[in-house]
Amino acid sequence: MKTQILIIDDEWNMRNLLRIYLQKEGFATQEAATGQEALRMIGKQAFDLLLLDVMMPDTDGWQVCRAVREQSQIPILMLTARTETKDKVLGLGIGADDYLTKPFEPEELLARIHSLLRRSSLARTVEQQEKQLNYPGLRILPDAREVHIEGQRVDFTLKEFDLLAMLARSSQRVFTRDELVERLWGNDYGGETRVIDTHIKNIREKLQKAGLPYNPVQTVWGLGYKFQVPGTSE
Repeated sequence: MKTQILIIDDEWNMRNLLRIYLQKEGFATQEAATGQEALRMIGKQAFDLLLLDVMMPDTDGWQVCRAVREQSQIPILMLTARTETKDKVLGLGIGADDYLTKPFEPEELLARIHSLLRRSSLARTVEQQEKQLNYPGLRILPDAREVHIEGQRVDFTLKEFDLLAMLARSSQRVFTRDELVERLWGNDYGGETRVIDTHIKNIREKLQKAGLPYNPVQTVWGLGYKFQVPGTSE
């Protein structure tokens, strides 16, 4: 799928010029002649980058930038004929990612765009990785509530998943049975804390059956349980 870029500029000649540059480079483009039109389009469709002119009659680029930043981290490259440093500082201060002064060479524009897209892609990758718990042969996706073992999804019950994810998030920390019960059921739970042992047993069996070559949920005798991958230490 082509990278989608929204060109926001009240001057038709500039929009047309930018469209030619970008489409020649292989980007897909859409255009907005006013700030309000741009905000309506952004609310209906996902874009990969905004080319945003500062000086527009109805809603200027700074207002558009502020509005976008309230809901999205989409890369924003601001374009302006004004050369004052204070304008650049203002644009970057309210959330713009880069600032290019008109007139500019097509090569510089494209270089700035590619740089912003690379940074955005890297940021998304890091964010996705941070939302996952990755260990050898084992991947836990808390948001999706999924566990993948050796590349295959394995089903766990609600409490089994919560228990496994809780231990994995605090790798090598020892949890007592009372702590685990309180976190899983709350302070009002009046049952036997040994229910944790049953869940741990089921988790271990599913991990082993799915082909995980080690047991990451370890018993700490006299205390409780901890998550530790063999070969790691305190």
